[in-house]
Amino acid sequence: MTHTPTERRSPFATALLVVGGLLAVMWALEIIDTVTLNALDSHGIEPRQFSDLPNILWSPLLHFGWAHLISNSVPFLVLGVLTYLSGAVRWLVTTVVSTITSGLTAWLLAAAGTITAGASGVVFGYLTYLLVRGIFTKKPSQIIVAIVVFLLYGGVLLGVLPGAPGVSWQAHLGGAVGGVLAAYLLHSKRERALR
Repeated sequence: MTHTPTERRSPFATALLVVGGLLAVMWALEIIDTVTLNALDSHGIEPRQFSDLPNILWSPLLHFGWAHLISNSVPFLVLGVLTYLSGAVRWLVTTVVSTITSGLTAWLLAAAGTITAGASGVVFGYLTYLLVRGIFTKKPSQIIVAIVVFLLYGGVLLGVLPGAPGVSWQAHLGGAVGGVLAAYLLHSKRERALR
């Protein structure tokens, strides 16, 4: 009897599977939302409503229509995969921290009567994580990644400023802060000393 060793999946394939799987969940939820005539939209974050605090955890999975989801899909996939290539735990920490800081900032600062949802806060978290981690690690490869990411996506950083109506700059700002915080927690000198 012969036995062939199980082939290990490449880190890129794993990253694509995990981040792409999460993106597939977003698309499935938008199909459900469309079929139910936008019934899921009410599960976003309504500012300063204590009953909506748990919505912070799943609001990045929900979107206000196909255009909203499509605009978030490519940056979520690209930046999410690049973040995942730092390691599964680092991706998870960055995702969770960005989700919470983005959601709390929207909950605290968004206009009353609005609802915030969408993955863009997490996208901003991935973006700033990738941009600043090289400052903490001083690794040339990560600094090069930061430069490339900035050239490709740096212009969206203006999204942390008040601008277009219907766009949650608050969630973007919170997500961006979360990405910097995650990079600090995961790569600071203190964290390296603890490891």
